[in-house]
Amino acid sequence: MATIDTTWGAFTDQGPWNVVLDDLVWKPGVPALRAEAERRLPAMINPSRRFPGLRVFTVAAHASRAMIPWALTKRRRGGSDSRADISARLRLAAERLGPTYIKLGQIISSGEGIFPAELVAEFAKCRDQVPAETFTTVREVVESDLGGPLESVFASFSIVPIAAASIAQVHKATLIDGTPVVVKVQRPTVDRLVHQDLRAMAWVAPMFVGRIPIASLANPPALVEVFAHTISEELDFRIEADNMLDLAKVFSDLGQTQFVIPRPHPTLVTRRVLVMECLDGFKFDDLDEYERHGLDTHEIVRASMIGFMEGALIHGIFHGDLHGGNLFARPDGRTALLDFGITGRMSEKRRLAFVKLLIGGMMNDPLGQLAAIRDLGALPADTDLEAVARDLGMFDEVVDPTAMSPDELVGELQRVVKALLGYGARMPKELMLFVKNMVFLDGAIARLAPDLDLLAEIAHVAGYFATHHGAELAAQVGMEPDDYEFDEGGVRAAFGIGDSVETMTYRQLQERRELIRKRLRAG
Repeated sequence: MATIDTTWGAFTDQGPWNVVLDDLVWKPGVPALRAEAERRLPAMINPSRRFPGLRVFTVAAHASRAMIPWALTKRRRGGSDSRADISARLRLAAERLGPTYIKLGQIISSGEGIFPAELVAEFAKCRDQVPAETFTTVREVVESDLGGPLESVFASFSIVPIAAASIAQVHKATLIDGTPVVVKVQRPTVDRLVHQDLRAMAWVAPMFVGRIPIASLANPPALVEVFAHTISEELDFRIEADNMLDLAKVFSDLGQTQFVIPRPHPTLVTRRVLVMECLDGFKFDDLDEYERHGLDTHEIVRASMIGFMEGALIHGIFHGDLHGGNLFARPDGRTALLDFGITGRMSEKRRLAFVKLLIGGMMNDPLGQLAAIRDLGALPADTDLEAVARDLGMFDEVVDPTAMSPDELVGELQRVVKALLGYGARMPKELMLFVKNMVFLDGAIARLAPDLDLLAEIAHVAGYFATHHGAELAAQVGMEPDDYEFDEGGVRAAFGIGDSVETMTYRQLQERRELIRKRLRAG
């Protein structure tokens, strides 16, 4: 049927029901649910002098079970086989420990280029290959939350889930009226385990401050806080359904036709059960399917990049957990977005900081970029930005990292890390989610458009924002539109290349990265 909700939301043209905001029985209570989730956080993440319970010993036991056999056998061999072995052991340990650690694994799986390839590949299995709950358990949760027998709501309900992840698993089903739907069902013990694990993490985190360089850089207590914020709202599917509607409206307001979002059901949404529209499509990185449907992967990557950035910069809201299991391509060329438990929501101050960060990057303004990073909460408010810029070498002549020796590369990396530690750098939630998504999109380009000219694409994105939003964004940050000037030299500096390089494809960038990784290992 034709639906009027397409006038305000990024939905399919033909939907199984019409979303009328005032008729959603679960929606009015969502603001209170968000406030309650926020209120509960301090008690979980503020370190207590009291021992957090036996869960600490359970975690230590599973970690030891993973690490000790590896240390006694394959650690000494080194190389890819050794990394693959410990990665598999850690993934199994995470699965045995449950949802909190599986979610950590999912975050690692999105860190291509940040974490070792073997670790990323292994933890990718945590996205949708986690051992599923029994159908008996699923039935109990659904019937408890919907208040009646399964058969009173569904004509059919698949026993085997189509995906099982940390917080929930997903089943295909058919409503009594014959409408095909997807049902997301929360694991019954997840709420209790997540809160236990967060309290244990908060108790342990301060012990690592200053003891491990990488832990110091991440600021373990702050990292626990960020993780708690990202996972707490995932525990109530009414909040997730509301996130779906908010992002659908944002994309529609922006005129973004690239993305499509499934409609949540008007009545069948509870804390632990989410019934939604069933969308068709294929895996986002399936090149054969793109070719079969005659779709231009370059155009899809370009539109996806702009759409993601536009939501964040203009409205301050974005999907916070992009990975291969959370989006797929449709035969019509649009991209379906799934799983809105983690959604980036920025205050007006932080949204404007993101705007300044983008403008600073496009104009090659080091101090402007640092000021934006400070305003995002990544640096203390009283940081001497000029001193940071000098310590990080942001005013120095660009040096191609591929021309540096292994010892020089390692020394430079250690110098930068030491400088950041000295200034109290940390990773705020919004920046972590944004960077993680950019890492995913980076990997998507590698698979779908390896010969895309990155220099030309960055210029295209900069031009798009200047044309469509330039005057508005300039006014918001106190600039005159004519003051903005895209600096290609700054972009080249970010890649570590000079004016002699005319193009930079993703394939070439990957080759440069691999060379740098080899020299870092050699150093």
